Amino acid sequence: MIDLNRCLTAVRRPLALVLVCGATLASLQGCVGLMVGGAVVGTLAATDRRTLGAQTEDKTIALKGETRIPNVAGESAHVNVTSFNRKVLLTGEVPNEAAKAAAEREAAAIEGVQSVVNELAIAGASSFTSRSSDTLITGKVKASFVDEKNLSANSIKVVTERGVVYLMGRVTQGEGNLAAEIARGVSGVAKVVKVFEYITDEEYRMLSTTPDTTQTK
Repeated sequence: MIDLNRCLTAVRRPLALVLVCGATLASLQGCVGLMVGGAVVGTLAATDRRTLGAQTEDKTIALKGETRIPNVAGESAHVNVTSFNRKVLLTGEVPNEAAKAAAEREAAAIEGVQSVVNELAIAGASSFTSRSSDTLITGKVKASFVDEKNLSANSIKVVTERGVVYLMGRVTQGEGNLAAEIARGVSGVAKVVKVFEYITDEEYRMLSTTPDTTQTK
């Protein structure tokens, strides 16, 4: 008989390493594509607590935001757009309050967006070194989540800006508190901000008992 727990543990560790290494490569080699197996992508999509429609729409929202917002925030602005279940998080730096407000209005006007969390700082654009450090922190936080058996790591989106870690996702109150506690313990993290969408324990049980059709029979 195959020891399922042993197999899962064997998968967790390499995945944690991939998260850290992949995040670092993405930061240092922005134009280098990372080839991921179709089976892995399918499994991650299946374990995401968003619907497939929401996952697709989030990608579209982020792309539209990153295309449109620089036009209203100004050339000196550095704005990151993250969408999770149609909730948009704006992070980065803009030159003034007017640019910050304009960026939020532009994000809110994108079709499908339900709410906007504006965490833009009034400051000069962050350095390459700072952004590389943020990407490494994101990878370490994700890896820490993978190692925690009481968390569904793929249900949580991690965004880091100037050492501040933002956590998004559909989680229970307990999962959200645990994720924040773990993130605070990662080296380099200055602060943790929860931007979660909370689900009830009943919703959690329903999601947990949904058959995983991606597993091999």
